[in-house]
Amino acid sequence: MQHDARRPPRWWGKGLAMAVLAVFVGLFAWDALGALQGLLVNLLIAFFIALALEPIVVWLVRHGWKRGGAAAVALLGGLLLTIVVFALFGNLFVQQLVQLVKNVPDLYTSAQEMVEERFAVEVPAVDDLVRQGAEQWGSEVASGALLVGTTILGGVFAALTILLVTYYLLAAGPRFRASICRWLTPGRQQEVLRLWEVTQVKVSDFINTRIVLAAIATAATFAFLAILGTPYSLPLALFTGVVSQFVPTIGTYIGGALPIAVALTSQGPPQALGVLAFILGYQQIENLWLAPKVSARALEMNAAVSFVVVLAFGAVFGALGAFLALPIAATIQAVANTYVQRHELVRSHMLHDPGEADPREDDSDPGRGDPGGRGDVDKARAAAREVDRRRDAEA
Repeated sequence: MQHDARRPPRWWGKGLAMAVLAVFVGLFAWDALGALQGLLVNLLIAFFIALALEPIVVWLVRHGWKRGGAAAVALLGGLLLTIVVFALFGNLFVQQLVQLVKNVPDLYTSAQEMVEERFAVEVPAVDDLVRQGAEQWGSEVASGALLVGTTILGGVFAALTILLVTYYLLAAGPRFRASICRWLTPGRQQEVLRLWEVTQVKVSDFINTRIVLAAIATAATFAFLAILGTPYSLPLALFTGVVSQFVPTIGTYIGGALPIAVALTSQGPPQALGVLAFILGYQQIENLWLAPKVSARALEMNAAVSFVVVLAFGAVFGALGAFLALPIAATIQAVANTYVQRHELVRSHMLHDPGEADPREDDSDPGRGDPGGRGDVDKARAAAREVDRRRDAEA
């Protein structure tokens, strides 16, 4: 039957209503995601902490512990270790940090005098900067001070949420994975469990490696600054160690800029050059010897890709997003190594520099002989089967 062009089609009203409803549902979902962003970030942090602690829980379970007790011991042990570290160094850290903040005007004045003497550039005085800041941001600081209590309570609530979710994930363990797999077909279950295993191994190794390297960098930097006599050595060393490991590519230079500036303004150019030489030398030692030894099993990422990922997550989720960017990138790369099949390389001069070996002949290529990136999974499964066989034999 031909439609009368003078009248709208019969589906017009229903289609218009469905479109309006879809718009309202989309706006509601967008607002809900914005409101739940903090909770989602806390859940993501808890998930990565659970992945990092899962090997400890599995080790305890294999030695006769109950799953719930092993999860509690692993979580409380990590929390207790963090408290002990802060208790040992917290007092000195706070004292040096407070002293550093108090002496910021003096450091600025020293830098101002040095710049004016050597480069004949007029730099604003400290009093002018303070007056200008009070005029521009005084009201904002006063209003922000009222939110300090709320911020502290929010931080405590977020920490408790992360701890509880982490414990539930660790305590559930296989039961949580089983509850997910019940909604999938047997074939899909194998893929999900394989992906979970690869992600757990890679992310756990990655996070643990970053923590170990940050601790080593902090200790080495603190020892050098203490020997050099640079003030505020502990907070400067902690800043350098954390930033150098969790900000890719340029993290070492960003972390080392602050100690160099403090040494330059408080001690002089020779000490600043000494700190610069130490930062450059330590980076070479870490890249060429220390990091390959510590992170032999960890997931390595291209420096440019990881740097872009940190910038992207930092722009979207702030400082916490930048901190979590590298574990998330490790997870994505583990997924790609599991599901994306890699192929043999063609012969071309574009794939290597003059004088270098053909990459097709490189046996260390992770894609050769293991196109799915499942070698780590097979090794983990073989080790688990061997442990189960020995335990059954002993029983």
